[in-house]
Amino acid sequence: LRGTNLIGAYLDYACMKGTNLSGANLKGANLENSNLEVATLRYTDLSYANLKGAILVGVDLQKANLSNTNLQNANLYGAWLEFANFENADLSEANLKDAYLVNANLKSANLKGAMLKGTNLESNNKKTNVERD
Repeated sequence: LRGTNLIGAYLDYACMKGTNLSGANLKGANLENSNLEVATLRYTDLSYANLKGAILVGVDLQKANLSNTNLQNANLYGAWLEFANFENADLSEANLKDAYLVNANLKSANLKGAMLKGTNLESNNKKTNVERD
């Protein structure tokens, strides 16, 4: 599914565990409660997508666009999020434990109630004033 055009697709509750969606366009897609565990989503456009409650454990989202994306209650445990764009994303109550967010853009992202224990936020603390628990 690399590079696939899935703009606005309805994929809620889908099981795409381990899928390679690198470079795919999922702008505005509904992936609520989907399972994308250990999927590869490098360079994927997920802007304006709904990933509320999605399972994204160990996912590779390096350089992905997640601006204006709903990630409420999403499980991103151990996710690789280097250089990902989370500008204006809703990460409230999300599990970001042990995630790698080095050089990720968290400008105006909502992290209220997000679990950040063990998260690597190097290069982000000064720019975003993110508090770690």
